[in-house]
Formats: sequence, structure tokens, C-alpha cells
Amino acid sequence: MKILVCISKTPDTTAKIAFTDNNTKFAQDGVQWIINPYDEWYALVRAIELKEKDPATTIHLITVGGADCDPIIRKALALGGDEAIRVNTDNADSFVIASQIAAIANEGKYDLVFTGKETIDYNGSAIGGMVAELMDAAYVSLATKFDLNGTTATINREIEGGEETIEVSLPAVVSCQKGMAEQRIPNMKGIMGARTKPLKVVEPVAVEALTSIASFELPPAKAGVKLVSPDTPEELVRLLHEEAKLI
Repeated sequence: MKILVCISKTPDTTAKIAFTDNNTKFAQDGVQWIINPYDEWYALVRAIELKEKDPATTIHLITVGGADCDPIIRKALALGGDEAIRVNTDNADSFVIASQIAAIANEGKYDLVFTGKETIDYNGSAIGGMVAELMDAAYVSLATKFDLNGTTATINREIEGGEETIEVSLPAVVSCQKGMAEQRIPNMKGIMGARTKPLKVVEPVAVEALTSIASFELPPAKAGVKLVSPDTPEELVRLLHEEAKLI
């Protein structure tokens, strides 16, 4: 079986976010970049677990981005995977990114494509469904459990008020969230081995972007805390009613 795991570069959650170029791009100076946690902790680790059960399984990693993504994909290789592919384009349009992944997936005839449920920067959750459509493959989102029996996958996901169990035949695209696997830390052998694992850079297929970024905007600064004396509950009620609009 061949598995393709999608890997994204995202800012660390503690990074201070700012924008440049008329608020149309992230300011990258001083930002610590990490593997998108949903890609790393759930999608990649579940693929590794499947390979541990069936050593004949092949895991390839794919990312869409410039050369600055190479350290991130190498970190992912340190966790597991046989080789990595980087599609050399910085386009942020979801359709463009999905088209690049689908082109590689179709060309490589992968049985299974894993993505994280979303990236923690854009929170778009759009890539998995688009890739599945472009591959003409089954798609299951927000998976919390994945089991495989031959070419049939049994997948659990949370729904409103309960849990849903789905069976699909491969090929399939699955977006992964908490519950799919347990986080792992690369060991020294994996870190050393990642240096020599193949990282193939390919040029993008020609696709027209469907969206563009008009601007980013930071949320408003948090207001200061107002302290109310316990002797004046009527003031608390007034603030909740007139300012907080909670009552």
C-alpha cells in the first residue's frame, strides 16, 4: 500500500503575528515555524502505525511551498516516512495547493492520502475535500479512528450528539483530528536518517488560482479588566447590560 501524507508549515502558536505588503502577507522575521500539528500528530503518526503493522507499506510526504519548507519536511521525515516531495510554489490558494497534491497522488497511484483536519494558521479545512474530488476518490473528514482491512477502511468521526462509523474502499482521502493517533517525538536514529532520505523538488502543474488575499487584520486589542466592588452589585449589573451586552 502507498500512503501520501500532506505536511504544512505553520507558525508556532506562541509566535507574534504581524503582516507586511499592505497587510497581504505574513511577516516572517522572527517567526518560529513548525509542522502543522494536525498533520504531524494525527495524519503522519497514523500512517506510521499502519506501516508498523504492514512493513510493505510505503509512506511519502508532500508539501507545497518554497525552499523555506525544507527544514519542516525534514523534521517530518525524522518521525517517519520513506521520502518527501516538495512542490515548488508559494501560492496560498487552496485550489492551487489541492491541485498540486492531487497531481502527485494521481501520478503516484497512492491508495491513501492523509491530511490534518486543518492548518492552524488559515483554519480553512478545504484541502482534503478538493484533493478527493480531483482524485475521484472517497473523502472522509474529521476522522478520529482509522482501521484498515485489505482495501476497505473503517473510519470513525464525531458528529453532533454522537459518533459515526463509515466504511470506504480505497483509494480514499482522510482528514485527521484528535483521537486518530498519539503524538510521537523523533528519536536520534530518525533525525540522523532524515538527512539522507530523498527530498524531491518538482515544479507545479499549471492551475489558475480561484482566490487571492485582499488583506489580513489583527483582532482588536483586549480591553483592560474592570474591577467592581462587592458593595456595588448594581454597577456590575449595569456593566454587564450596557457594555458587555450579556444581559
